[in-house]
Amino acid sequence: MASNKIDVRMLSKMFLAGAQNLEAKKEWINELNVFPVPDGDTGTNMSMTIMAAAKEVAGLIDDDMESLAKAISSGSLRGARGNSGVILSQLFRGFCKVIKTEKEIDIATLTLATEKAVETAYKAVMKPKEGTILTVAKGAAIKARELQNAGASDMGEFIGEVIKHAEYVLSQTPEMLPVLKQAGVVDSGGQGLLEVLKGAYDAFLGKELDFTLGDISSASPKVKVDAESTANIKYGYCTEFIILLTKHFNIKHEMDFKAYLESIGDSIVVVADDDIVKVHVHTNDPGMAIQKALTFGQLSNMKIDNMRLEHQEKVVKEAEKAAIAAETAKASAPVEERKEVGFISVSVGAGMDEIFTGLGVDRMISGGQTMNPSTEDMVNAIDQVNADTIFVFPNNKNIILAANQLQYMIEDKKIVVIPTKTVAQGITAVINYVPDLSVEENEAVMLEEIQKVKTGQVTYAVRDTEIDDKVIHEGDYMGIGDSGILAVGRNQEEVTLTMVDEMMDDDKELISIYYGEEVTEEEAQVIADKISEKYSDCDVELQFGGQPVYYYIISAE
Repeated sequence: MASNKIDVRMLSKMFLAGAQNLEAKKEWINELNVFPVPDGDTGTNMSMTIMAAAKEVAGLIDDDMESLAKAISSGSLRGARGNSGVILSQLFRGFCKVIKTEKEIDIATLTLATEKAVETAYKAVMKPKEGTILTVAKGAAIKARELQNAGASDMGEFIGEVIKHAEYVLSQTPEMLPVLKQAGVVDSGGQGLLEVLKGAYDAFLGKELDFTLGDISSASPKVKVDAESTANIKYGYCTEFIILLTKHFNIKHEMDFKAYLESIGDSIVVVADDDIVKVHVHTNDPGMAIQKALTFGQLSNMKIDNMRLEHQEKVVKEAEKAAIAAETAKASAPVEERKEVGFISVSVGAGMDEIFTGLGVDRMISGGQTMNPSTEDMVNAIDQVNADTIFVFPNNKNIILAANQLQYMIEDKKIVVIPTKTVAQGITAVINYVPDLSVEENEAVMLEEIQKVKTGQVTYAVRDTEIDDKVIHEGDYMGIGDSGILAVGRNQEEVTLTMVDEMMDDDKELISIYYGEEVTEEEAQVIADKISEKYSDCDVELQFGGQPVYYYIISAE
């Protein structure tokens, strides 16, 4: 029989069940994407976000609410991908602010946590739009407050009614956003949130569930080693200790420390509280882990176990040599001289990478439309650029929100996110950087110049639908502009040229054509020649982009 309170073990079980349910439904959620393009990724982004937190939860050493809240909040923030993933992480962040100090969660606390989740998520979005995941979350919070005020006392019935109302709100999202109604779908982000809630509810009710979360076993500190498998163990010492912090230890420090431990071992768990950090690692040199930990504070509760026994001595020595060699190589690697400004850009395709590199961009983050990078991916790229100020170009409207989270995670560098929605805008922004101007002046110039760029992208439809008053059939080519679909048809060349016509006006002087990995240079040249002939007053540039999914990315400015 389900309890009327949720303790830490039940909440952990509910969270993992919600994560697994979302993971199982992600492809179906992807198909709810309004635009029938082959890269609908809401389900994937939300799943990868919650699974990053699930790994943290599965690796927890202690059963206390504060540690669980920390794992959910920080894990989802670091793993956040795409707008839907970032919003999901913010819902978790707000929820955890309330429950972290509780030993058990009752209906009143759950109601307050749900309201805080919605408040935090809305604040994270500059221009919240109703008919989305935000609306579904808000509907759930409103229902929770209504039930709590009415004296709800049965936790199972309470959660069930909240989910039932959230499902109703989701069904109404097409009435709030005409684009959903025209496409005949509900909001995909809202559907993803509902699947998390349903999975969690099933766990609360005690249903038989498969809590297997893919490849998360390496995060667990409890490793059983039998006699036959000891010969294959790469790292022989199970090392555990607690750091009593004497220095500030934020998310960035936690990530750096984990990265160091990964360079010398595996099976890593780092759980940071306000004053202590609990550490678990399998390594061949516990001393290296201990020395690094001492830079953050004093150590206690140290425990080191040899997992191999004496007949593994040869394997240990070889692994130790490899670890020492890696550290020696790292120490001898040339350190870039600190500079005033650096650049990081999200890019996709070998040609695009080459273009950005040629313009002086320091690091590329692989991603873009087909796979949105996580906030942690961006943090790792920033770590590799030794500069006081770093300009970040997301180059996709679905990555901007994740990039904006960097300001909460980076302390030793000034981060300036230029909200570029396409790679064409990103290229324009970089080109307009002037070394003699201040950071603020360059930011203002870039923001002004990217507004002058119109972008069109040619891809194909993966299903039948009707959108922007255009009937679309599976397999049709589509020319998608900044605000919607500009052209549809069965002939790729005709669709591309029509799309360009819709983008053009008298102010445009330059047309840039970037052709993808499935287009030959000869085919692209035919397109470029026809555009040049029709718009003879414009300069037309043709370059290899190498991007997948999109045959052409074309900008006019």
